[in-house]
Amino acid sequence: MAERDGVSKSSRWSLQGMTALVTGGSKGIGYAIVEELAQLGATVHTCSRNEAELNESLNEWTTKGYRVTGSVCDVASRIDREELMARVSSQFNGKLNILVNNVGTNIQKLTLDFTAEDFAFLINTNLESCFHLSQLAHPLLKASEAAIAMNQVTKNLACEWAKDNIRTNCVAPGPIRTPLSEKPMKEERVVNAVISQTPLGRIGEAEEVSSLVAFLCLPAASYITGQTICADGGFSVNGLYI
Repeated sequence: MAERDGVSKSSRWSLQGMTALVTGGSKGIGYAIVEELAQLGATVHTCSRNEAELNESLNEWTTKGYRVTGSVCDVASRIDREELMARVSSQFNGKLNILVNNVGTNIQKLTLDFTAEDFAFLINTNLESCFHLSQLAHPLLKASEAAIAMNQVTKNLACEWAKDNIRTNCVAPGPIRTPLSEKPMKEERVVNAVISQTPLGRIGEAEEVSSLVAFLCLPAASYITGQTICADGGFSVNGLYI
């Protein structure tokens, strides 16, 4: 089969020459995504609230020869988000190929124990940061001519930004071993319930999510947009009963 538009097979499976911003990349799924994109040739900028964790990760990536930079940023803060995107724009000369809105958190409390501050923190971190960073990144993504944004407002942006040659997809992880899930995973009852309702019969690893994210960023996935794809071992089609 002829190579489409003169694009070689090797370049379809490479991110060489591309730039990426991955939020929350110092640990867990974000760390794995940074590594995956860097291994495929991308130059990556990431951020974290925790400067010590970020510096430790950056040192590891430098040792491995990856092109990764980082900055301290709390994506729950609007000012921090604006400063982050200004830094990325300056570093990548006003162009960005890949935006991965990875940051997500939870507060393990009963609903009636939630404070207004707890709720605001979750909304700002998990929802508003994704929407606002997408807004801020749009000029950079558009300028790169072929860009990929991954976030929770997938379908709307996939339709609205297709004219700018920006693809938007969402990856929905299932039960994955990360620092965020460490506490509930210590409860044998919870782990057994999750595994029993997961067709593949085990908890997933961060690398099993990052590989899917990386694939969606590749030129080989150029006709995939507006999709939410689960990486959950079949959990979402089976349900959970504890």
